[in-house]
Formats: sequence, structure tokens, C-alpha cells
Amino acid sequence: MANNSSMAGRGSLQHQMNDRVIIVQILVVIFLCVNMLLIVTFFSKEVFYTTMRYILFAVTLLSDSLMLFVSDILLLLSSYRVTMQFGLCIIFYILSVLCVFVTPVTLTAMALERYVAICMPLRHAELCSTRSTMHCILIIHGLSSVPCIVILSVFCASASKSLYTQYKICSMEIFVSLRWQNNIKTAVYQIYFLIMSITIILSYVKIMKVAKAASGENKNSTQKGLRTVVLHAFQVFLCLIQLWCPFVEVALFQIDLMLYVNVRYFNYITFILAPRCLSPLIYGLRDEKFFLALKHNVLLDFTV
Repeated sequence: MANNSSMAGRGSLQHQMNDRVIIVQILVVIFLCVNMLLIVTFFSKEVFYTTMRYILFAVTLLSDSLMLFVSDILLLLSSYRVTMQFGLCIIFYILSVLCVFVTPVTLTAMALERYVAICMPLRHAELCSTRSTMHCILIIHGLSSVPCIVILSVFCASASKSLYTQYKICSMEIFVSLRWQNNIKTAVYQIYFLIMSITIILSYVKIMKVAKAASGENKNSTQKGLRTVVLHAFQVFLCLIQLWCPFVEVALFQIDLMLYVNVRYFNYITFILAPRCLSPLIYGLRDEKFFLALKHNVLLDFTV
């Protein structure tokens, strides 16, 4: 009886996992299609790929799309217990961690761009030129790669050479198996969390001061910039919470398996998928120029 009950429990859990995987596939496909449409719109007009805020927006779209694709592959492999060579898992890990940081770092840069546009309008053209944007993108990816380099360096320092040829279920947790490795990862994540949070808060405060002093059209423009920074802050907040999810999940795994599975699914939907669909809402719908171009592309697709 106990055996049958255990098998029924496992069958029920597997059925629940299958349903959740299907739901995630539908959401991922929808978000990827929307992102692809926005990327096509970005390249449809010269003003978009020569303006800093639109270029940074495209960077978040590409990063989010890659993140969704990689995380979805890892979810499918993990759900059906498919193993891969550990060396290949490292490549997935590098892509995943890089994309996890690129989006919040880019959003922080976009908040700074709004700060320059509103608080330093005379220097905006100089500081936010196309050349400066390319340098900014390099800095963003350089900063985003630091956590990955640190965590992998710490892991490789203690890993045996035979590990790289073994086949394992690829999971982000296997790179921080020791307590001291987890402590280093926590410290790196905390530093990034604090720096990005402080940067966005300071940008918001500075813009708010200008908004109070502005009048007429300048006040409307400033208020719009203020709302944009608030939306960026909310999106960054969701992305930054994602950095803390692994620590919560590891703790829950030791307490209750079912609770761990449920919380991990909730975290994936709320803190990985949800922030990746906010970018289209912030720029795809709120920005008038981009919205008109997007509307034109959508109507063109329907008429063809």
C-alpha cells in the first residue's frame, strides 16, 4: 500500500510538473515573439539605432530574449532529468549569469541617461552620443561579466579535472556547492544590489528636484522622465530579487521538496519571466515614436 501511495504521489508530482512546463513554454513563446517584433521595429528607423535610450532598450531586449531561451532549455532538461557534459553546462551557466546581470545594469544605465537628459540637457548630446553608447554597452557587459568570472574562478579553484568530462543535470546550484563559495557569491550579489539601487535612487531624487522647479512643457517632460525612472526602478527591483532567489531555494530544498518546487516555479514566473515582459510595456507602449513605429509594423504584418 505504501509503495502504491508513493508511486501515486510521484505520478501526481510529475503530472503537475508537466502542466507547469507547458504553461512556461506558452509564456516564453509569447514573450519571445513580442521581443522579436520590438527588435524588428528598432531596426526599422534610423532614429532608434542612433539614439542612446533606444539602443540600450534593444540591448535589454536581446539580453532578455537570450535569457528566456537559455533558462527555458535548462528548465526542460532539469524537468525531465536530462544530463549533459559538465563543460557544456559551464557555457550555459556563463550565458545565464551574464544575461541575469546585463538587464539590471542596462536599466540602471537607462535611468542615468534620463538623469542626464533632464538634469544636464546641454550636455546630453555630448554624453549620450552613439559613440558614447557603444562605450557604455562595453562597460555594461564588462560589469555584468565580473560576477560570472568571480564565481567560476572560485569554483574551478576547488573542482577536480575529472569533473569536466562527467555528465550531470545542469543546475546553477552545482557551481556553489561549498559554504565559502556561496558566501562569496552572496557578497558579489549584495554589492551589485546596493550599487544599482543607490544609483537609481539618486537619479530619481535628482530628477524629482528638477521636476519641482520646472514649469510648462519642461515640467511635463520632467514628470514623464520621472515616471520612466520609477518603472525602471520597479523592473530593476524584480531583477535584483531574482539574484536572491537561489539562496531562498537552497534553504527550502533542505526543508521540504514540494515547497521547494512550488517556490522555484513561482520565482521563475515572477522574477525571471515578469521583468522580461515589462520592457515592451515601458518603451513599446509608453514611448510615442516607438509605439507608432510598432503599430505600423503590426498593421503591415496583418495586411500582408
